Amino acid sequence: MEWIFFGLIVAAVIFAIMIYNRLVAARNRYKNAFAQIDVQLTRRHDLIPNLVETAKRYMSHEKDTLEAVIHARNQAQASLKQASADPGNPDAVKKLSESEQGLSGALGRLFALSESYPDLKANQNMMQLSEELTSTENKVAFARQSFNDQVMSYNILRESFPNNILAGMFNFQPAQLLEIEDPAKREAVKVDFG
Repeated sequence: MEWIFFGLIVAAVIFAIMIYNRLVAARNRYKNAFAQIDVQLTRRHDLIPNLVETAKRYMSHEKDTLEAVIHARNQAQASLKQASADPGNPDAVKKLSESEQGLSGALGRLFALSESYPDLKANQNMMQLSEELTSTENKVAFARQSFNDQVMSYNILRESFPNNILAGMFNFQPAQLLEIEDPAKREAVKVDFG
């Protein structure tokens, strides 16, 4: 009888170790996925000053817009630094999401205004920076999707029974999805056949 009891204890310990290791692996996967976002957002943030410098030459009357872009970029950069230090901190990830949305809005206003400056639109440097920024935006979206997939897997694993018992015992906190909304995507598509 003692062997059966001892065998059950050993099996329970091995099972708990397996659950713990799966939780650790899932947490490390979403942190790694965040590192990919960090790389792309850092590239995005590095491109913006060059973009603003190029635009300054043509848009001297749009100083407020240019300053808003730089301010939004600095806020996003600070939020990224905080979130990179702890991708498991839901508040830091949420703040990053909000600051990136603000940066996207400021960039959208800059590009909308640049349409009024034909010389700026035709500037080779501006076209190249805009293309690089667009490419980086696509990479950010892909990295964000991968991160969110890993966060979802981790949260499901963390919340499932009996994993939730060990997750609570070992303080595995829920992870926050990174959602960067593009306001333009929410607008209704306008169709004009005229």
